[in-house]
Amino acid sequence: MAEPRTAEGRHFRDEDWYGEELGAARFTECTFTGVDLSEASTSGAVFDRCTFHSCRFNSSTHRATAFVACDVRRGNFFDATFEGCKLAGTVFVECRMRPIRVSGGQWQGVTIRGTDLTRLDLTGLDLREADLSSSDLSGSTLRDCRLDGANLRDTQLGGADLRGASLDRVDLAAARLRRTRLDLAGAVLLAELHGADVDVSR
Repeated sequence: MAEPRTAEGRHFRDEDWYGEELGAARFTECTFTGVDLSEASTSGAVFDRCTFHSCRFNSSTHRATAFVACDVRRGNFFDATFEGCKLAGTVFVECRMRPIRVSGGQWQGVTIRGTDLTRLDLTGLDLREADLSSSDLSGSTLRDCRLDGANLRDTQLGGADLRGASLDRVDLAAARLRRTRLDLAGAVLLAELHGADVDVSR
């Protein structure tokens, strides 16, 4: 049976949606358990307050799709693509998040704690109020990201590129920095967090 394009409050268990073109489907408060979404595609779809347990998103492609306030546990996103997607308020727990391809989008308030996010290109991504604590972003590109209010406590940022990123209300001193690339504004913020009185007038 073909997968539904609209559903509310349903539970999908161990279903095979491999390679399905879901288009602008809309799912509200649905639960997906063990569903195979490998190589599936969405465009303008909405997953609103949905729960995903042990689902596979390998090589799936999502364009202008919203995952709003979703709960994603033990998901596999190997080689998944997100283009202009909205992941506001979504929580990822014990998920494989790399390698993934991300092009723009709003991930405001997303929670991705203790996760391997090394060497990802997240250029220009909106990560305001995101919780990335204890995650490993070593070697990742965060240029021009909006990180205002993000939680970076114990986040590994060794070799990461944060030039041009907005860092208002970010405690960089709580992150683990080693050869992290910062622009002047970021360097001044870090110095001030360590108690320096920076004068950039000269």
